Amino acid sequence: MENLDSTIILTALPAIARSLNAEILHLNLAVTAYLLSLAVFIPLSGWVADRFGSRNVFRIAIGIFTVASVLCAASTSAPMLVAARVLQGMGGAMMSPVGRLIILRSVPKSELVPALAYLTLPALIGPVIGPPLGGFISTYFSWHWIFLINVPIGAVSLWLATRYMDDVRESDVPKLDWRGSLLAGVGLAGLVFGFETIDRGIVPVAVTVGLLALGAVCTALYVLHARVTPHPIVQLRLLTIRTFRWTIIGGFIFRIASGAVQVMMPLMLQLGFGMNPFASGMLVFAVAVGAMPMKAWSPYILRTFGFRRVMTGAALITAAFIASFASFSAATPVAVIFIVLVIYGFIRSIQYTSMNSLAYADVSSPDMRKATSFVSMNQQLSMSVGAAVAGFVLQQVIVWRGGTELSAADFPPAFVIMAVSALISAACFMCLGRGAGAEISGRRRAPVQNKPE
Repeated sequence: MENLDSTIILTALPAIARSLNAEILHLNLAVTAYLLSLAVFIPLSGWVADRFGSRNVFRIAIGIFTVASVLCAASTSAPMLVAARVLQGMGGAMMSPVGRLIILRSVPKSELVPALAYLTLPALIGPVIGPPLGGFISTYFSWHWIFLINVPIGAVSLWLATRYMDDVRESDVPKLDWRGSLLAGVGLAGLVFGFETIDRGIVPVAVTVGLLALGAVCTALYVLHARVTPHPIVQLRLLTIRTFRWTIIGGFIFRIASGAVQVMMPLMLQLGFGMNPFASGMLVFAVAVGAMPMKAWSPYILRTFGFRRVMTGAALITAAFIASFASFSAATPVAVIFIVLVIYGFIRSIQYTSMNSLAYADVSSPDMRKATSFVSMNQQLSMSVGAAVAGFVLQQVIVWRGGTELSAADFPPAFVIMAVSALISAACFMCLGRGAGAEISGRRRAPVQNKPE
């Protein structure tokens, strides 16, 4: 349900913008707000689950998410929709990390790659059906139903969680780092929303500058705070672990590129090539089609080539494919676009699985909860930044071209810029040690960076 709502809205954005009389690039804030809300509240999820029990937290999260979905459907203006999406993100932030934490505490490291690959399979259902479903609903019904379909899903999920989920919790939970939570949340929100509003005309320039300044100050204060606090909400000390550090940094940059592509592709197909939402959704669906088989093959690929080679190579190939999107036009055969997107999804999937697994390779069991929150926050934050970058780059291309509305000519430069971001991530992955993740990939070489530097 969470992953469905991160993708189903993308193909429906033009229809929602017309219904709410909003600019399409302004309404991109509804995508950014949801992903940023996930990132801000995810660090709290591990502590809350340990303190109040995973089953209780999971059920409350589903309830919040479902109610917020109804509010999204009832929205009559862009600001109302953005506010409801923030509430949705608060609920979503407490769902996936709790499930991942239970897996990490139950599975030995030697079985971590296949376990996380299986864990990812249900999450792929959302991206698989999201784009075509969102396009189908907004084309043949009303966009409001893309949110209302969460109501029956939420009701069934509540029943399943109540009946089958164990109420796992920790007996010794440290006090919540309220000060750190506030500083980190305000810092991230200020930076992302400030960047999102640059040169968009959404808010006055003074407000944009204020958001960026507030975000920068709070982020800097949090870094100082985390150094002296015994149990910070986001454990920056984990970055001293080499595999964790470069997976986080490289993964953040890589997901900015893929997150921007996720936003730009449906817009190009609809606004640039004149496709209806359903047709564009069926094409974007190709990315998820390519992702599905890679989950079964990823353990063998990582065992054969190792994390460093796989992650560096996947980043380079992904960059090449993103750059190739710049050559698409309205005359490009649909079959060609579909095949290219399938292969792109295939490569991107192995990269996601690799990053999700390697981050935990050298993390000790006591730090696993902090690492889970850190990784989940990094994933959602990078995707929200990617959505913001997509809107910003497209806006700058329009200004440079001297136009007033999006056209097909605005997308090629934006895709090339995103390809450069994927290339930079490849440089980060090359900094991994040759034996990175050897224990969890099953390679013979012993792990060489199992301690913080």
